[in-house]
Amino acid sequence: MPDVHLFTDGGCSGNPGPGGWAFILRHPESGKECEDSGGEPDTTNNRMELTAVVRGLSTLTRPTSVELFTDSVYVGKGISEWMPKWKANGWRRKEGKKWTAVKNEDLWRELDALLANHQVKYTRVAGHSGHPENDRVDELAVAAYQKYL
Repeated sequence: MPDVHLFTDGGCSGNPGPGGWAFILRHPESGKECEDSGGEPDTTNNRMELTAVVRGLSTLTRPTSVELFTDSVYVGKGISEWMPKWKANGWRRKEGKKWTAVKNEDLWRELDALLANHQVKYTRVAGHSGHPENDRVDELAVAAYQKYL
């Protein structure tokens, strides 16, 4: 059983556009939890999805076993499939026949450093499907970008 559950979401009004991120971090054994959110005036959905995970993992003060719940296939595949290849290729990816920089490299590098400290299991949840925590982080992320509209 993981030490903590991390529920994350990010979103934008337009892509790019004003965006928000949010997370809930829960210790299942004690039931203790914290949540946080924030926004940016001009960003992308993928940046906000990544920011939510980075901010959530950054709150941990010691190496921790984490189950990450997200509706972001971008984050999930990035962690489980793409990131090892990007790192091996100097944070570049093939686009056709040429190499190009990985989008959101700054956040992927930050996430990579955090993943080195924690054992993270990715679990995909369907967005807007009645999953209580996913609905809550979606609500927080949307509220976070409202001030930029």
